[in-house]
Amino acid sequence: MSSSTLNLRDRHWFILIWSLVAVALIVRSFATNAGAPLFIDTDDAMHMVVARDFLAGQGWYDPIQHRLDTPYGADIHWSRLVDLPLAGLLAFSSLLFEPQAALAVTGTIWPLLLLGLLLWLSKRVTFELVGREGLLPALALPILAPAVLAEFLPGRVDHHNVVIVLTMACLLATLLALHRPLWAWLAGLAAATALSIAVEAIPGVVATILAFGLAYAADPARAVNLRRFGLGFAGFMLVHFLLARPPGRWLEAACDAISPVYVLAALAIGGAYLLVSILPAPRVLWQRLALLSSMGLAAAALVVLVYPQCLAGPYAALDPWLRDNWIAAIVEAQPWHQALATMPAYAIGVAVPILLGLLAGLVACRFDARHRLAWLILLVFITCTAFIMLAQIRGARLAVLPAVPAAAWLIVMARRAYLAHPRLPRIMALLGAWLAACGLVLVLLVNLVLGLMPQGGGPAMAETREGRMACLAPAAFADLRALPPERIMAPIDLGAHILLETPHAVVGAPYHRNQRGLLDTFRFFNGPAATARRIAEQRGLGLLVTCEALPEMHGPARDEPGTVLNLLANDILPDWLVDVSVGGPLKVYAILP
Repeated sequence: MSSSTLNLRDRHWFILIWSLVAVALIVRSFATNAGAPLFIDTDDAMHMVVARDFLAGQGWYDPIQHRLDTPYGADIHWSRLVDLPLAGLLAFSSLLFEPQAALAVTGTIWPLLLLGLLLWLSKRVTFELVGREGLLPALALPILAPAVLAEFLPGRVDHHNVVIVLTMACLLATLLALHRPLWAWLAGLAAATALSIAVEAIPGVVATILAFGLAYAADPARAVNLRRFGLGFAGFMLVHFLLARPPGRWLEAACDAISPVYVLAALAIGGAYLLVSILPAPRVLWQRLALLSSMGLAAAALVVLVYPQCLAGPYAALDPWLRDNWIAAIVEAQPWHQALATMPAYAIGVAVPILLGLLAGLVACRFDARHRLAWLILLVFITCTAFIMLAQIRGARLAVLPAVPAAAWLIVMARRAYLAHPRLPRIMALLGAWLAACGLVLVLLVNLVLGLMPQGGGPAMAETREGRMACLAPAAFADLRALPPERIMAPIDLGAHILLETPHAVVGAPYHRNQRGLLDTFRFFNGPAATARRIAEQRGLGLLVTCEALPEMHGPARDEPGTVLNLLANDILPDWLVDVSVGGPLKVYAILP
């Protein structure tokens, strides 16, 4: 590890870069996107709804969104650990601004604060591995990574950015634990906190677990650290479980959120590491690896034996029709090879820097003997997170950051080589290292190449995005906001924003635990009018709200005679619907008794 420490100048550079980026993002959000929704993603809108309800008095242990799946309510399994800071910021902002402005202030401050923390973690991890020379790429590359920056824009209040930050915190704590024992406990805390917030943190948590095992295998003297991490991970996971679940739900298993499933896994890992740390260490490396592997397999077997349903993944309890017709259509859930065909610029822009980081890490591991164990730990993090990216392209947001220190090392080595012997090939190598590590530049280059080829989808996609923005803009809900509270049927992608912008309740929003509401929404729009009428009567619905620009309004059922989508497209209303729209992108229909 580097023996020197970060000085005041380094901290000033960090503050300057973060401040400039924050100002640029704020200007971009409010100046160039005037009138557009700040909370573009449905998850961001719903997080603000949940935080606002919590601030208004909804119980800590009450996970029900009572205005969703109306009139029944739907379980929102998100962590209160994210709601708490959002609610605190919203409470403070509400003292200074009117409600809509307070939402905007909260939605702007929170992701930018997290971005600052992320840049600090990137800087600190890179400093541990590369030294002061690597600080510039450590601060610049995350900003130039589209998969990362997209999660920290104003309006991004979903838990993804928190998980990214905690994954990097796990990496830093694991590296620092190599020479500062206290950090083993903190690594356990970071891993448990990440997993308690979202199961998408599993790749980073697994990487942390494997990294501590690797450190023990490399040096049995690190058995104490193995024990500290194992006990910390298990203990903090139990604490988070008690904070997340009331006593009446302690035995309720769930594969998609913190539950006895993940507590058992943490306890099994903690117990295994405790036992390994107590047993006499085998003298040979392969024997230590075999001991760790057998303990790990035993822990995994225990969890699978008790909760076999979770082998099917977090969507194990999801209705098969929704899995095949809804989840399968989510673009960000595509494997990387499919995304390469549907969104090639993004797929290449995220994969190349990760591959570069993996290769650079291997080279650094070979030549930097002093930091070899630290580089091996970094490679474990890159590999675990990149593996998930190959299965689902959205996993790139976790994989890009661990690759940054390795890319920074490559850039530093290329710079040193150029400064030692300034030659054209060496300056080209330095530029090539920067370009290959900059995902945003790669995206622009690929888009430039694709723009030279004959294609017909670009303008249509841009028009679709623009139309969707109009549907979700706060101004679009002005008339609906003024109506007395009603139960509403609306397209799924409109549901969360109706909850955010109005006092009404909705049937559907894109959350897999709202299965009943999702299925009824699909049946309402894609089935015959008689089925829609029956659903409206069963739920006591008063309004139907649509927006023509949403993709849901242009599904295959639109061309099937007699479906509600087809009737609305042809302005043929059933006798129980009355158009009461007063203008704007939203169409509002009264549902007659």
